[in-house]
Amino acid sequence: MNALLRSCLICYALVASMWAQAAAPSVAVYYGKDASMSELALFDIAVVEAEQGYDPVKFRSTWPSSELYAYASVAEAGDERAYLKKIPSAWKMARNGAWKSVVIDQTPEPWPAFFADEVIGPLWQKGFRGFFLDTMDSYRLAEKFNEAEQQDGLVRVIKTLNERFPGIKLILNRGFEIVPRVKDQIQMVAAESLFRGWDANLKRYIDVPAKDREWLLAQLQTIRERDKLPVLAIDYVPPNDRDAMRTTAKQIADLGIIPWISDSLLFTLGMGTVEAQARHILILYNGADYPTLNEASAHRFVEMPLNYLGYIADYVDVRKPLPQNISSDRYAGIITWFGGAIPDQRVKDVRQWLANQSRQKMPILVLNTPGFPIDRTLPFDVRSSEAIPALPLKKAEQASMYGFEMQPLSPPIDYEGWTLNAEALQKSQQLLSFDDAKGKRFVSAAITPWGGFVLMPYLVEEVPGTDQSRWVINPFAMLKQTLRLADFPVPDVTTENGRRLLLAHVDGDAFPSKAEVPGSPFAGEMLRREILERYRIPHTISVIEAEISPQGLYPQWSKQLESIAKQIFAMPHVEIASHSYSHPFFWDRTVSRKEEGKEVDLNLHIPGYVMDLHREINGSVDYIQKNLAPPGKPVKVFLWSGDTAPSAEALAISDAAGLLNINGGDTSITRNNPSLTEVRSWGIRKGGHLQVYAPVTNENIYTNLWHGPFYGFEKVTETFAMTDTPRRLKAINIYYHFYSVSKVASIKALHTAYKWALSRPVHPVFASEYVRKVHDFYEFAVGKDEQGWRMRGPGQLRTLRLPSTLGTPLMQDSVNIAGYQEGPDGYYAHMAFNSAQMQTQPNAAPSKQPYLVDANARISEWKAQADGSVIFSLQGHLPLEWRMYLPQGCSLTAVQGAAPTSAATDRSFIRSFKSPQNSAELKAQCRAL
Repeated sequence: MNALLRSCLICYALVASMWAQAAAPSVAVYYGKDASMSELALFDIAVVEAEQGYDPVKFRSTWPSSELYAYASVAEAGDERAYLKKIPSAWKMARNGAWKSVVIDQTPEPWPAFFADEVIGPLWQKGFRGFFLDTMDSYRLAEKFNEAEQQDGLVRVIKTLNERFPGIKLILNRGFEIVPRVKDQIQMVAAESLFRGWDANLKRYIDVPAKDREWLLAQLQTIRERDKLPVLAIDYVPPNDRDAMRTTAKQIADLGIIPWISDSLLFTLGMGTVEAQARHILILYNGADYPTLNEASAHRFVEMPLNYLGYIADYVDVRKPLPQNISSDRYAGIITWFGGAIPDQRVKDVRQWLANQSRQKMPILVLNTPGFPIDRTLPFDVRSSEAIPALPLKKAEQASMYGFEMQPLSPPIDYEGWTLNAEALQKSQQLLSFDDAKGKRFVSAAITPWGGFVLMPYLVEEVPGTDQSRWVINPFAMLKQTLRLADFPVPDVTTENGRRLLLAHVDGDAFPSKAEVPGSPFAGEMLRREILERYRIPHTISVIEAEISPQGLYPQWSKQLESIAKQIFAMPHVEIASHSYSHPFFWDRTVSRKEEGKEVDLNLHIPGYVMDLHREINGSVDYIQKNLAPPGKPVKVFLWSGDTAPSAEALAISDAAGLLNINGGDTSITRNNPSLTEVRSWGIRKGGHLQVYAPVTNENIYTNLWHGPFYGFEKVTETFAMTDTPRRLKAINIYYHFYSVSKVASIKALHTAYKWALSRPVHPVFASEYVRKVHDFYEFAVGKDEQGWRMRGPGQLRTLRLPSTLGTPLMQDSVNIAGYQEGPDGYYAHMAFNSAQMQTQPNAAPSKQPYLVDANARISEWKAQADGSVIFSLQGHLPLEWRMYLPQGCSLTAVQGAAPTSAATDRSFIRSFKSPQNSAELKAQCRAL
């Protein structure tokens, strides 16, 4: 086996077989609705409640190695089940009050057909092929029943399902006595409460008595050994006690039984042989502090570091009811960031809510100010100090994470820190504290047993005399240590196949303007000649309908303008986008915007037109599609205009139209403003819809809102560089408006940006491709089992950044990992598909099999061959460039067509390849060593 492994590139079939043999199928039983499809795909089998809306057909086509099973109760019917009304009264044996359900007699002759037609049939029509048959022995709740007849009825049900639905897969929950009679017709047997259980009558979690556990264990072991069927144990543990879950899962797994540990209702994504990584952080803010969520301090400053660490921010406005059942399967922590005091009427609820979350072991990080007085009702062991410190204050403690972008300044006159009692001081790590003249300790920042706090002004500090800010504390270290955030393979939207992404997109503003060059061509024509003909990389180009249509602002030029737009949109490396109908400056109509006492409603002045979201989005897209786009080339993207802060309603309209949206964020870090406070998150979610931010802002910021200097966009290359090292925070994004091709200085600045980008090893993509990767970030799932890491995503995002603690992938022990490349902040691993399994190891020995180091193209095919070789395809937008790690005895050849040109192998066995085509089918193989 070892020799064969050495001769493989990625021996997918062999390694997949090894993984399969190493453990029984992983199973999840989840009746909630918050888990993503990707999270469920971490498991080989995921039992779900079909009424939550999961699509088994789409799931199966996306992740063929995983399957959704539908829950179906055989001997009980809950009051919520529609088919309960069709069940004759004579078939109802008893009532299960604890679960509000009716117990069904299994003996009536028509019952098996009824169950097949009314319960399983509709689920089969939806695409389910596997079913979890629950309550197999509920008939025992009745006062009178015939055991043998009830069991015979259950056997008839299973036989009928196999006859009616060929290929059906069934998991029985209990029904031990009938297993020998149906073992060839079922896939698995499950039972509840082996070590830990739930008392439905007393409404509490319990430890299973030893006598009951021994009996149940004997039943499961008999079925496994006698009937050669896998067995599943479902135990119940409080949802936030993850340590107890892990311990219980290991106890069960050590017995050779498949474990699943969850809450009493199975509404949280628990854990079994696989544990999903919780990737959400709940952030409390006060919406009264900000006109829109886009402007909230937590979003502006904290969400980017969270995204970089792999986490997703969910926002809750404290003016509204706070969410309940915040559990550790989904949330890794809670952050509060308030600008000042929260509304008095909300203080009691917020205080109690935070106390409840802390008691449930949810880490909490308090930033800036708590928003209300801290007292003993909170389990924080701290108290807000209302006393004025006796001056002067002397610094007592300063941790290394301070002084990140500027050193902490001396405390202001109105300084307020927190005082901790002696026990809390002993258990906490002070990050920044001061002693007053009387020796009293005031703490501004600390890591505490419950999480931590960082109080103003020692979080983000404004630079006096400017509109700039600086991080006083290292936000990455602060978040990781206070919230106890774990290291895991981070889904990354900056890179694919080891190369930094490059995208270019243009807002439609000033398409009709005249360029200040001989002949005074329209800016649209100037862009085509000067940029698009020269830089034939993917571009996403938009227009504003009212600027170029015959019914718009310049009807006298419309024929010429439309002709230019048609020529641009016909170019193969151009993707079509809309920049609205009238270029609204404010997209959220629920926010009052006033200037000098008057309501501000800025957009292009079109007589008689009143701002309408549908007209701006759907109407402009329809105009472009009908009048400007070549046949068969759709409008894919909508580029937000103005303040680029669309409301949830605007986002919903865009999504309903099938459009991908981008713009906003305004990332613009430069040497003049070298702060990560100028780097934004991937996007922002509102009302279940995602606004994707442009990786880097447009030329407006660099040219003082187009007041000059008009060569200012040259400084965007500083942003490109500073968002790549020491951490790769953004893709390269050349983003500007048509007016940038109207002046000689701004045209030169564009050339500077393009030449800088194209002189680097990049992976060019359309804006739509980038947007889809960002969407995938919010759906991507990472889990861990005994073999390593499991990754599942919708399919567009295929890069994983490995924190330094994880090391490098072990290629011979990984599945669907095509290779990896060292980046500025860790290794970037390449997934060949949307599903992968990976083992990692720090300081691993060099791989003995070849792998893809980097490429300017996407992997479109990856097939393992019987001889241990791999045939794979690359598909890009430019002539191909890629590098392979080819150790001694390994080679790369073209499957068809001309062989790629290659540079000499260096000492690290990395060889560079090129092809004049933008696609290639290749074969990597090694001779046996």
